[in-house]
Amino acid sequence: MSRGEEAPPLKPKHVRRNRLIPRLAIDSFVGYTSGMKTAISIPDELFEEADALARRMNKSRSELYSRAVREYLARHSPDRITEALDVLCAEGDLDTEFAIEAGRRMLERTEW
Repeated sequence: MSRGEEAPPLKPKHVRRNRLIPRLAIDSFVGYTSGMKTAISIPDELFEEADALARRMNKSRSELYSRAVREYLARHSPDRITEALDVLCAEGDLDTEFAIEAGRRMLERTEW
């Protein structure tokens, strides 16, 4: 192609989710996952810290954010919290007074 000449348009070669994606976009994809893409807005300082951590861990930002969301969901899933408490209780050797007091405090803070 000579200078000043327009590049030929990209021809759609792949179809994904009923949308045509140019061949170039598919062939140049190199990333953590081919899953859902999303855009988020975060403070610059948080982005810089996350970016530095991803580099230190030799992980992509996508993998770091994916792991962070997975961990956040696990920490806030009522079923997983109950399972973790069940495991602790099954291990035995619980201080009964402590357990009763902790349970009472938890129930006071729980909306019924």
